[in-house]
Amino acid sequence: MRVLVTGGAGFIGSQIVTALTTRGHDPVVLDALLPAAHPRPPQLSDAEWIHADVRDRAAVADALRGVDAVCHQAAMVGLGTDFSDAPDYVGCNDLGTAVLLAAMARARVTDLVLAGSMVVYGEGRYDCARHGPVRPGPRAAADLEAGRFEPRCPSCGDELSPGLVDEDAPVDPRNVYAATKLAQEHLAASWARSTGGRAVALRYHNVYGPGMPRDTPYAGVASFFRSALERGEAPRVFEDGGQRRDFVHVRDVAEADAIALEAVHGREPGVLTAYNTGSGTPHTVGEMAAALATAHGGPAPVVTGEFRLGDVRHITADSRRLRAELGWKARVGFAEGMAEFAANGLRGAAC
Repeated sequence: MRVLVTGGAGFIGSQIVTALTTRGHDPVVLDALLPAAHPRPPQLSDAEWIHADVRDRAAVADALRGVDAVCHQAAMVGLGTDFSDAPDYVGCNDLGTAVLLAAMARARVTDLVLAGSMVVYGEGRYDCARHGPVRPGPRAAADLEAGRFEPRCPSCGDELSPGLVDEDAPVDPRNVYAATKLAQEHLAASWARSTGGRAVALRYHNVYGPGMPRDTPYAGVASFFRSALERGEAPRVFEDGGQRRDFVHVRDVAEADAIALEAVHGREPGVLTAYNTGSGTPHTVGEMAAALATAHGGPAPVVTGEFRLGDVRHITADSRRLRAELGWKARVGFAEGMAEFAANGLRGAAC
């Protein structure tokens, strides 16, 4: 199968290219190699290369010739610096996706796997002892400033128990990046209905591993901690470190993409199906920082109490649908993956 991988030089995209090649497929890479994502030239794979932006209509049309399926990874990631980043996020993520989907419609390429994100949910699943499942609203700045980090039941104010969120949970994007990732899914669903295409959105949880972007406002928290350790500094853990996340290794995510690409053609046309893509085993941000520091040989993390209004408290994945329907299962354990990540360098998020 010949597969166009947009963003194929990036952290996740490059691993997908490797996974596809290993499984006997023919990946074609389209990547803009933007300086924000690649301050130094990346190590390029042996796959066919097209150096172009996904918003370049002519280049995307050329790249789709002879292609059987598309794996769309090109995106600007992370929270960025502030709201002034919004035009860049919307332009890269949503306009870029629209250009790609329009070109796929013209080229009659009907199979798509989209890099989705758990950020579309906002906060994760919560249960109140008195009121059952509840959806707390955004946390107030006054509560965060006072160190009250845990969401409370909107009905009674009691403490909540966090759980695993499944794909049927309502979406509630709470920052610009999250809004653009949800818009990508809506665009892909509209494309599928209009063209009879088949689409899968893999809602990645917190992806980490070798080759993770570094030293940029668009990188993930694991890369910030790893960079601090390289400098001999203590990782700075926001809030109280109790934020629950699902850390999933990049090789597992790449395998999920490859499996989804192999399965998408047999799916019902005109439909987008979303799958959580996580390890299924929650850990706190504090636990992740401590695991990295221990594997690196210190220094120990420092809990700062700082916060970002765009962050959510807990979001962890229920990935049973992906396991049941596509047979995927995360293979890299938390301790093993963090030890490997601590021992390997980063590279210096991507459109």
